[in-house]
Formats: sequence, C-alpha cells, structure tokens
Amino acid sequence: MTAPALVALAHGSRDPRSAATITALVDEAKAQRPDLRIERAFLERSKPGFQTVVDKLVRAGYDEIVVVPLLLIEAFHARVDVPAMIAEATERHPGLKIQATPVLGLEACFLEVLDQRLRVALKEARVRELDALVLAAAGTSDPLANQAVARLARVWGTHHKLPVTAAYATSAPPATGEAVRAFRGEGRRHIAVGSLFLAPGTLLDRATELALEAGAVAVSEPLGAHPEVARIILARYAVGAVELVPV
Repeated sequence: MTAPALVALAHGSRDPRSAATITALVDEAKAQRPDLRIERAFLERSKPGFQTVVDKLVRAGYDEIVVVPLLLIEAFHARVDVPAMIAEATERHPGLKIQATPVLGLEACFLEVLDQRLRVALKEARVRELDALVLAAAGTSDPLANQAVARLARVWGTHHKLPVTAAYATSAPPATGEAVRAFRGEGRRHIAVGSLFLAPGTLLDRATELALEAGAVAVSEPLGAHPEVARIILARYAVGAVELVPV
C-alpha cells in the first residue's frame, strides 16, 4: 500500500529567495524520508500552485494526500485559504482524500534554530555582549496569533536571562525599529533581533532595515532549510497520514 503523498504548502512570495528556501527545506525533508513522495506548493505568488501539484499527484496514481501548511501561526491562511483549496481539489477529483495538518506553528525547538542563526549573525558582526533581544515575526490582524509569538518571545528571553520584546512586520505594533528604540531608551546598547520567519522576503528585509537603523547590533537570518524544521514537517505528516486511515 502506497503511503499518502506529502504536500508542503508554503505562503509564496514574489521574492525568488523565498521559493528557493522552501525548495531547499523540502529537499531536506526528502533526504530524511526518501521513501515518501514529497512535493512543494504555494498559496500565492510563487509556482507551482496547490491545484497544479494535486493534479500532478493524481496523474501519478496517488489518491491520498497530506497537506502540511508551512505557516508559523494559525491565522487566516490556515483557517480559510487552505480548506478552500482542499475543497476545490476534492471536488475536481472524486475519490481523492486530502488531510490538512495543523500548521508548523511555534515549536519550542524552533528557538534552538533561531539561536543558531543568531550566533552566526553575532559572530559576523563581532558582537560578544547582549543586554536585550527582539523576536521579529510577520504579524497578523489576529491578536491571539500575535499573543502566541509574544509568549514564545518570553520563553526565549527567560532561557537567555535577557529582556525580550516581540515585534511585528505588519498589522500590529511594535515594529522592530520601535522595539529596538524602546530598549535603547532604557539605556541598553547591545540589542539583537531574532528573525522568526521561515524564509527571506520583503517583510523580513524591512524588519531588518528598521532594526539596524534603530541601532540593533545584529539581525539573524530566517529559520530556513534547517533539519529541525524538516523534522517537524514530517512529524505533522505522520499524524495526518494516521488520520486518513479508516476507523
């Protein structure tokens, strides 16, 4: 019996670096599970689109698909766009079963990845001392999702025994520059920013620019194609595949 195919469904971006990063992340998942059929797809702005990938898998003989949304927060895309796309696909392909898993979310293990990325940034900037942290995320109009980022920021700050503020690139205050300036107003001068983004893009570029203009000493790269992120994708898939099994 063939295992369900895995579709890693990312947001998409006009920035080619984003699609390249998602491709590298999916390649890492494939390396960890070479027995699985794993495809990448995008909600918007990048190709291939979700329906194109579903059609491809159906032609290849797959009648079960597990969709893992590569999103860090449970917001509009996860609640509305993903179910709508799945409904369209199953309507076009009678007999096809598609199971969407929860989003990647804000796993505590992602803080370890964040630390690795930040250590590289600090080394490149020759920074040896920190007295505050900012956790930069995309942000959303959903206050509960933003609160989840703020909770993760507190966990991160507690781990490092440093004050920390969550900042958002869109939809909610503070922006990264505002967060950095607030810490500088308290007399702190060695403030680093961790990028809680999956891939590079316009939002992260702007957040980085604002942070550095405000006096941040370093800004990390996004989580990217890290083995730990790929492991979470596969863990989500495993649960979704079980849910496809008839009771």
